[in-house]
Amino acid sequence: MKLKEISYSEAGVDRKERDKAKDFSLLHKIQPKNSIRTPFNTLFPLRGTDLYYTFCSDGIGTKVLLAQLAGRHDTIGIDGVAMVVNDVIRCGAKPESMVNVIDIKKSEPLLLQEIIKGINAGALEAECPVIGGETADVPELINGISEDPYHINFACIGIVEKEKIIYGNNLKKGDIIIGLESNGVHSNGISLARKVLFKEWNGCYEKEHYSEELKAKVLDEVLKPTTIYVKPVLKAMRKIEVKGAIHITGDAYLKFNKFFPFNHKIGFEFELNELKPIFSFIQESAKKIGRKITAEEMLKTFNMGWGFALITGKENEGQLIKILESEKVKAKRIGSVTDEKGKILVHWKGKKIELK
Repeated sequence: MKLKEISYSEAGVDRKERDKAKDFSLLHKIQPKNSIRTPFNTLFPLRGTDLYYTFCSDGIGTKVLLAQLAGRHDTIGIDGVAMVVNDVIRCGAKPESMVNVIDIKKSEPLLLQEIIKGINAGALEAECPVIGGETADVPELINGISEDPYHINFACIGIVEKEKIIYGNNLKKGDIIIGLESNGVHSNGISLARKVLFKEWNGCYEKEHYSEELKAKVLDEVLKPTTIYVKPVLKAMRKIEVKGAIHITGDAYLKFNKFFPFNHKIGFEFELNELKPIFSFIQESAKKIGRKITAEEMLKTFNMGWGFALITGKENEGQLIKILESEKVKAKRIGSVTDEKGKILVHWKGKKIELK
C-alpha cells in the first residue's frame, strides 16, 4: 500500500505561506542607520559606549499542549527561556534580562507556581534574570486540552561589545560546522510530532504509552525541555574565532540559508548520523497511521539531534569540541561550508538530500 505523505504544512504550519506573510519591510524604515544586521539578529548601539544590544522574542508553541496532556507543567518554562536566550547568543551577545507574558484561561495559583518553577530553572541555567512580565486571564482567547489552558511568550535582551559581534559574513569553503547535541525534539516540529504520536490528535499512542525503543514514555520523551546553550557557546566565543552561530529550531537545516544574503558564494553540506532514537521513532510511527514523513521533511522540520551549531575554521575543530565538552555538551563536526552556491546538502541514512 502506498502511504500518503504527511508534512509540517498539513500539520498546520505552512512554511511558504508563513514566509509570504512575514513581510516586515515597513518596520525597517524606522531602524537607526547605525544598526548592524547579522544573519539572525539585528543589533543597536548603546549611546556613549562600544556596546550593542539585540532583542529577541518567542513562544513555546504547541508544546504547551503536551504539558497539558501530561498534566505536568514544571519544565515547560525552561523551553520558553531556551527559545529566547539561545537566539540572543547567535550574534555573540550575552543574555542580560528577560520578561514573559503568560496568557491563561484562569490564574490558578498551583498551576502558575509549577510554570514559574520551570521559568526559574531556565533563568538560573542561562544566568539571565526575569525582571518583569504579565499574566493575563483571557478565557475567550485561550484554547487547549486541559481545564485551564495557557500559553507563554518570552522576550530577552542581550548585550555584546562591537569587536565581539559574530557577523556571519566571512564564511568560506572549508570552514567546519560543529553541532551541539540536542535533548531531543526541543520545541520545534511539535505540531507534526503530536499528530503522528498521540491519539489525542489522531496519532498512534495513548499518553501513558511506554516505548521499549525509547526506554521511556513517548510523552515524557517529547516533553524533555529544550537545552540551554548559553554557557558553552559564550565560553567558546571568548576563546576562539566563531564565524557563525545557528540555533537549529523551526525550519531546522533550512535555517542555514539565512547566511546566503551575507555571502552569495557559499553553500553547506552535512553528514548527519542517527543520534537520538526519537526522530526515527516519529518517522516510523507515521507508518502505523498509514502516513509517511519523507527524509527531506524530517530535515526541514526537526533538529535531528543537534540543537545548536557553530561555524569556525577547520584548524579550530579540536579546541572547540574540547571547550564545549568541558561544559558537558556533546559536540562533533556535522558539516562544512562549500562553494556550492546557495545549496544545502544533507547526507542522512544513505541518502544525499538537497533542501529547498
